[in-house]
Amino acid sequence: MTSTPRIFLSAGEASGEHYGTSLIHAIRKLVPQATFFGLGGERMEAAGLRRIVRAEDVAVMGITEVIRHMPRIYGEYRRLKRSIREKQPDIAVLIDFPDVNLSLARELHRLHIPVIFFVSPQLWAWKKHRIHQVKRHVDRMLVIFPFEEDFYHGHNVFATFVGHPLADLPLPEVSRADFAKKYDLAPSKYWIALLPGSREREIDLNLPAMIEAAGQLGEDVEFLLPLAPMLSSHYKARVAEMVKPASPHITLVDDARAALFHARASVVASGTATVEAALIGTPFLVVYRISGLSYAVAKRVVKVPFVAMVNLIANRKVVPELIQGDFTPANVVLLLRRLIHDENDRKQMIEDLRQVAALLHIENVKSESSTRKSAITRVAEITVDLISKSDRKPSIPRLSS
Repeated sequence: MTSTPRIFLSAGEASGEHYGTSLIHAIRKLVPQATFFGLGGERMEAAGLRRIVRAEDVAVMGITEVIRHMPRIYGEYRRLKRSIREKQPDIAVLIDFPDVNLSLARELHRLHIPVIFFVSPQLWAWKKHRIHQVKRHVDRMLVIFPFEEDFYHGHNVFATFVGHPLADLPLPEVSRADFAKKYDLAPSKYWIALLPGSREREIDLNLPAMIEAAGQLGEDVEFLLPLAPMLSSHYKARVAEMVKPASPHITLVDDARAALFHARASVVASGTATVEAALIGTPFLVVYRISGLSYAVAKRVVKVPFVAMVNLIANRKVVPELIQGDFTPANVVLLLRRLIHDENDRKQMIEDLRQVAALLHIENVKSESSTRKSAITRVAEITVDLISKSDRKPSIPRLSS
């Protein structure tokens, strides 16, 4: 291993940026002199990443949205490739964000730079042809769902289930009373958390129906609306303006986990937040809406029985799903009332969520201190181990930083 290992990181979305931030800290515990550069958000930058490209500049969703932003995304992608050629990292850790990261993996492989892909693309659901890219360009696939390891082994890909990083987080410590005081909420009322997604386009498509449902519920409840930290202050202000005239009972908060933890029930857009909700264990329903064209294409190519990850993990319907045309305010209200008041439904869902959460832990992996290793610690150890075993020689001379 070089005395100062240089690590390329790429994370383009809120969940990946959270994992990337934790990974920087975990690697620094093992190799304090390590340096990092690449694609990431503000939290990764604060942790020590030299940002070549800002995650907030490339995070888009859906087929039509990608096409519309293609020139800008391609320009940022070229900047990343150029930085890789100039700095010649010892290893690359690509976190989720497959449309960009699988292309980067090809460039990294061409330069003989070891590639770890952490958080698998959902190849088991669609775009299975990409498995050939993974086999050619990725040295280690580190997966966070147990069924993914078997999928990759079946395609002769070196994959390891490391556990889910969110499963290692403790439950929020803030009390209901303190949370209520901070946001001027009534602690005696039921709270409903609304999580419309982490990207602007997701929120634009999912939030209006949530707001309308909040107005239709007709109960004396408070609604909590957490917004992702990667969103711009300008966009957060725009959301506040959307919410204000629609319902005086919707409060913007900055802690999604605490909102999920203290809520009686939640409405969660499909994505990483559904896993977070499952691990916290409060009953919730899953919703999602994308552009009509994106949905038409997805219906043709996505071959899984459920949309919600929690249902895919359980291989059965644990939480209700309202997708595209089924995602209406009236349907949201109907399901919310059941989750709020039907104690039998609540008890069954809480138990089902507990079983799903258990599948996301690796209880039998022990460290030298006899405590269970976190998923991020395992990724950090695999990264450092791969650097130490690498005997590659730079394909071009390194340039100074």
